[in-house]
Amino acid sequence: MRLFSQEEGRITELNVFEGDLASEGEVLVGLEDDLLQAELDKARATLAQKALDVQRLEDLVAKRAASDAELSQARTAVAVAGGDVRLLETRLDFTRIRAPFDGVIIERLVEPGDFVSKNTHLLTFADPESLIAEVYASELILPRMAVGDPAQLRIDALGAVAFPARILRIHPSLEQTSRQGIVELTLEDPPAGVKAGQFVRVTLETAAVERLLIPFRALRRDRDGEFVWLLTDAGQAARRTVRSGLQTADRIEILEGLAPGDRIITRGFLGLSEGKTVKVVPE
Repeated sequence: MRLFSQEEGRITELNVFEGDLASEGEVLVGLEDDLLQAELDKARATLAQKALDVQRLEDLVAKRAASDAELSQARTAVAVAGGDVRLLETRLDFTRIRAPFDGVIIERLVEPGDFVSKNTHLLTFADPESLIAEVYASELILPRMAVGDPAQLRIDALGAVAFPARILRIHPSLEQTSRQGIVELTLEDPPAGVKAGQFVRVTLETAAVERLLIPFRALRRDRDGEFVWLLTDAGQAARRTVRSGLQTADRIEILEGLAPGDRIITRGFLGLSEGKTVKVVPE
């Protein structure tokens, strides 16, 4: 959780650092409040005076020395003054940024003496028992994932032990360059020593899917798109448009355009054209 300032002012109190534990309600950051305190004192004095005015007018109305309208206006003035007091009390409370729950500081972005405006990100705060792991997954496997699916999570700093986890959330958008989406996972039983920012490795327990793989060097590209050269039963070359998917080492997945059993040409592309007779050379 990111903690922001709701008032502007100079930081006068900041005694927590990354890794420090804090209890719910504990003051984490304090802002200068002299002007607000002075305004609040003035507003309280005004409220007290307005309340005395109401008492005085109530006595005068009872003696028929003042009108009901004057008394009504005085009571309205008390209500307005009371609202001013409550507003300033709230603003004064905003100068103390408190821990929203028992947790740990994982990011400190300001220093004592800094002047901060409203909505400045001051600290990042987290509950150690509810840390979330974020991983990137290809758009090709995202459709086979669902919230609640099991996974195994390894934390580099804690060795090779795998901890059970579950998918908590799947982000609906993709990173435009890599075409990957963010998957959030939660540990079922967070181990001792786990900390925010640690590097993790995740094994997602998705259903096995058969894939059609070809040597990466067989996939060709030109301005018309991706294609491969097939070897026909007549021993001739035939161009076939395809759509590729995941790449693994020296192989690449073909999503469309080929079928199991198709024979493809993997080398000797120089001078190759549609219908040209091909001589097969054993590798």
